[in-house]
Amino acid sequence: MTADLAGARHRAPSAPDAGLPVPATEGSVAEWTDRYSHALMDTFGAPQRVLVRGEGPYVWDADGRRYLDLLGGIAVNSLGHAHPTLTAAISAQLGTLGHVSNFFGSPTQIAFAERLLGLVGAPAGSRVFLTNSGTEANEAAFKLARRNGGPDRPRILALEGSFHGRSMGALALTSKAAYREPFEPLPGGVEFLPFGDTDALEAAFADGAGREVAALFVEPIQGEVGVRPLPPGYLALARKLTADSGALLVLDEVQTGMGRTGAWFAHHLPHVGGGITPDAVTVAKGLGGGFPVGALIALGEPVASLLGRGQHGSTFGGNPVASAAGLATIAVIERDGLLAHVTDLGARLRERLAGASPLVAEVRGEGFLIAVELTAPIAADVAQRALDAGFIVNPCTPTALRLAPPFVLTDEQAGTFVDFLASLPHDLGVQP
Repeated sequence: MTADLAGARHRAPSAPDAGLPVPATEGSVAEWTDRYSHALMDTFGAPQRVLVRGEGPYVWDADGRRYLDLLGGIAVNSLGHAHPTLTAAISAQLGTLGHVSNFFGSPTQIAFAERLLGLVGAPAGSRVFLTNSGTEANEAAFKLARRNGGPDRPRILALEGSFHGRSMGALALTSKAAYREPFEPLPGGVEFLPFGDTDALEAAFADGAGREVAALFVEPIQGEVGVRPLPPGYLALARKLTADSGALLVLDEVQTGMGRTGAWFAHHLPHVGGGITPDAVTVAKGLGGGFPVGALIALGEPVASLLGRGQHGSTFGGNPVASAAGLATIAVIERDGLLAHVTDLGARLRERLAGASPLVAEVRGEGFLIAVELTAPIAADVAQRALDAGFIVNPCTPTALRLAPPFVLTDEQAGTFVDFLASLPHDLGVQP
């Protein structure tokens, strides 16, 4: 994708009518940060910057500084910022039918669910439950698991290093103690297996123990702990063990789905999924290109019928505007050949990052989900230097940077970050 093409498809939207009650954007980053601290709960800490607009892969803060957004809202803004097709689709739908209760359907909602079933390669009898976020999708999947065998299957398995969300059910599936402990007791029955350990996986199902397992929750690539892919063959073994025992295999593709790895879903990559069909897939983040959208996709019967009438719900899930955002995002990815672009540029970018600096120990990932493992625990320092230089990245561990840029990133733009890494002092983090 050329820079000219990317720019042509990311013209800034026109200004709103002067009479509309939109908040003024005047004020410095410091002034807005002070107001933030008095208006919002301190769950995220002070914002690193206060951003006022975006275009393509760039954002601008209240002081007028531009940043290359290599995090994409944590793998959300797959089409970049202010994409004209996405904004037009949302505006057109909102101008026609914005929200109806789930006592009613809409053509947009139905078409969106059908598209998701087609993209995942769902067998006959599959169904979708639409949500607003990945946490909600995993919460629905947790309830789906509870319905699989009921009290006779009290065990739910997840992996160490997992992150599935922060609501109570999703949090019970999340392994990080700092997230879990303030809210215990959590829903019970969840056990954490060592990441990628096939012996431990087999032991969890051995000697009839698998008959007590309701579900195994797995991220094909763990994002929170530094873009850590499961070893080849793990998902195939997980599929066999769960199928043989009657447990569900639930793939959390909230971060890896919707093209992030260069395939619609990470488990579609042969070396990741090995051709398996899971029982359920959760997806969100990039699904709506920045609009809050999520989904639980149940693949085939009887899984698709485990949640019956009145057993789950969502006021906003599947509303026409969110569905229009999802359909538009999918359409642009297909129209502009972005899966191939993510695959090709992602491979080149990982190669260039690996040779950019002696500070880089390893580069991991697929497509546009990338971790840069550093030789010392300096990720926070490097991320701050990057921000000061005009790049947004995420120090997801003390030694790793996570990149999840918009799919519209160009080779030239990616190269500017490689040059930044190359410019860092090679003795960064070394004690004198």
